[in-house]
Amino acid sequence: MTPILNLPDRLPSFDQRFAFVDAILPESQWQPVRNAVDALVETERSYLPTHKKGGTVAYETLAEKAPAIVALYRSEALRELISQITGLSVVPTPLHDQSSCSILFYEKPGDHIGWHYDHNFYKGRHFTVLIPVINRDSQHRGLSAARLYAKLGGEDVEVATPPNRLIVFEGARVRHKVTPIAEGERRVVWSMTYCADPRNSAWQGVARRVKDTAFFGIRALWT
Repeated sequence: MTPILNLPDRLPSFDQRFAFVDAILPESQWQPVRNAVDALVETERSYLPTHKKGGTVAYETLAEKAPAIVALYRSEALRELISQITGLSVVPTPLHDQSSCSILFYEKPGDHIGWHYDHNFYKGRHFTVLIPVINRDSQHRGLSAARLYAKLGGEDVEVATPPNRLIVFEGARVRHKVTPIAEGERRVVWSMTYCADPRNSAWQGVARRVKDTAFFGIRALWT
């Protein structure tokens, strides 16, 4: 199925290496994404004291359990949109990079990730794309307490993350964090990466695998 995207009349500026587009997927394609995420019952939990706590479903698992999500990630329509926003021709990053297309779960009290960069392990510029799928408080009346902050123009800027908002930024240049989620809340984010040149050096490949162990455990060393 060829994805249809809800595109604004004018694309947002990427002057600060950060942009977003609301309601990116029409309901006909948004609901299957929600259904696919709801069917993911097993996550790989990780905990790095003072820095990160949460669950993740990796690219290779999504390829098996949620192929529709992977198909959207690899679609020409989404690739072209990210290329237009960033001003560079980009492509999806490889399957062996478990963070290329993953689902991030913040659903236990205190789940968060501290200030960090998304390090670039490729020869070309590297971009992070987020689409929140679920973000609700304990009463299902509003968004969770978890907040995305980005360092933009020297200031800490809070970026709202309602479901179906496409958020694009150059993670290696834009420092960012997500504050802790509260009891009974749930925040689930579809995370993707694209780059201008997906080749990497032997050292970049090793560094990428070591980084992935923080999210996917020791098995990432062999991906």
